[in-house]
Amino acid sequence: MILWQLFYTFFTIGAFTFGGGLAMLRIAQEQVLVHGWLEASQIVDFVALSESTPGPFAINMATYVGASQDGFLGALCATLGVVLPSFIVILIVAHFYKQFQNSHTVKGIMTGLKPTAIGLIASAVISMAITVFVPAGLSLSILKSTEFYVSLAIFAICAFLIFSKKIKIPPVLIICISAGLGIAAGYAFGL
Repeated sequence: MILWQLFYTFFTIGAFTFGGGLAMLRIAQEQVLVHGWLEASQIVDFVALSESTPGPFAINMATYVGASQDGFLGALCATLGVVLPSFIVILIVAHFYKQFQNSHTVKGIMTGLKPTAIGLIASAVISMAITVFVPAGLSLSILKSTEFYVSLAIFAICAFLIFSKKIKIPPVLIICISAGLGIAAGYAFGL
């Protein structure tokens, strides 16, 4: 019974959540709390953990909740539930896209979706930047914060490494460098 409940709940979440993994957070939180699978404080901890580990948020959450309820089979059922709607939709879209890719309507849809996708990504970047650089809100007191300057310096170093045309560093190494800089700053400045 719990396996079906996990599958069905996460299938519903996957089917009715548009905009990516973090867009599902509200409905997932509501469903997980209603079923009593996690407490509110555990969800907050999980979001922090999930955002610092590889993989899509929706899959991480489904797998974690499923495993917490019924081990491997629970994780498998919840993960399949959240992935299956997207898988089905993309198969249908791919099938029909080939047939209609030269249609003016489809070209118009794609013309509208491309800048929208960029806008959504830019919005997420701006929101995350505000959270990282000014977590307490905009005020002059931020200029007195060591953490602000350390975050800004780490950002500048990583941005330079990413956009430098002469230095070719793999993204994984840049993540490791930023983690090392963060650890060093934590010890040096007591952050």
